[in-house]
Amino acid sequence: MAEVSPATGVTPDEVLRIAASVENASEHPIARTIVAHARRQGIEPQEAARFEAVPGQGARATVGGREILVGKPDYLTRAGADLAGARSIVQQFEADGRTVVLVAADGQAIGAIGVTDAVKEDSARAIRALKEMGLRVVMITGDHERTARAVAKLVNIDEVMADVLPADKASAVEELRPKFGPTAMVGDGINDAAALATADVGIAMGSGTDIAIESADIALVRDDLSGVVDTVLLSHATFRKIRQNLFWAIGYNVLAVPLAVLGLLHPLIAEAARALSSVNVVANSLRLEASFERDVRRNGSRLHHGDTESTETH
Repeated sequence: MAEVSPATGVTPDEVLRIAASVENASEHPIARTIVAHARRQGIEPQEAARFEAVPGQGARATVGGREILVGKPDYLTRAGADLAGARSIVQQFEADGRTVVLVAADGQAIGAIGVTDAVKEDSARAIRALKEMGLRVVMITGDHERTARAVAKLVNIDEVMADVLPADKASAVEELRPKFGPTAMVGDGINDAAALATADVGIAMGSGTDIAIESADIALVRDDLSGVVDTVLLSHATFRKIRQNLFWAIGYNVLAVPLAVLGLLHPLIAEAARALSSVNVVANSLRLEASFERDVRRNGSRLHHGDTESTETH
C-alpha cells in the first residue's frame, strides 16, 4: 500500500506519476510497490532517461526534461534537494510505521510517498513462537529508526538495527554472532543476499528474488514466517533423531562386542545385535516425520491460532 502526500501546488497524481516513472526501471520491492500503486490509479509511468540507482538509498533520472530524485530523505539531502516543506510529512509517515520515499524535481521536494509493507497476520505469533524456543529475534532494516521501531512494536521484536545499508547487512550479521552465537538470517530481497550468505543459516522467503534464494541455505515454499518456525522445529527433530540413533547404535556395539569377546555372548547373537542396531536406526529415522508433526502440533496452538495476549500484541 502507498499513500501520496504532495507539496503545495502539486497534485498527488503528479507526484505518483513522476515517482513511478523513475522507479519503473528499478527492481527494488518498494519501487515495484510504487509502480503497481500508480497503475492501479490509472497512471502509466513515463519514459525516464539517465536512470541511476544508489543501493539502499534511492534513484535519480530525467523525466520530461526535469531532474528527478526519488528515495530516502538523507539521500535527497546529500544530493542538494530542498526538503523544507516535506519534513513534517516525513515525520508523520515514519511515526505511522511507513517507509518514506521523497520525490524532488529540479532540486525541490514536490511530495512524499508513504509505503506500508503490510504486516502479515501470523508474523507476531511466529516471532513469539521463535522467542519461546529460546531464540533471539533482531530486525535488520534499511528503514529509518522511527519507522523500524513502529513496525517492530507491531510484531513484538525488541531489538532493532535500523538505517543499515545493503552493503552493511552482512557486517551486521557478523556483529551479532559473537553476542548470540550461531545466527540465522531471514530475507527475500537482493539487498539481503550478502547477509544470507554470511549467516550460519540463510533462509530465503518463497517470494524472494532469485539472488536471495541462491544465496540462502534454505528456501521456503511459503511466504510467511510460520515457515521459519517449522524450519527450526524440523532441525530440532532431526538432531533429536541423530542423538537417539547414536545412542542405540553405540549401545548395541558397546554391550554386544565386549560380551562376545569375553565369551559371555555367542558371536552369532552379537552379530545379530549389530544388524538389529542398523535396523533400529533406520526405523527410528523413518519416524522423523511423525516426530516433526508432533512438535508442530505442540506449537501449533500458539502459531496458527494464538491466544488473546498474542492477538493484542499483534
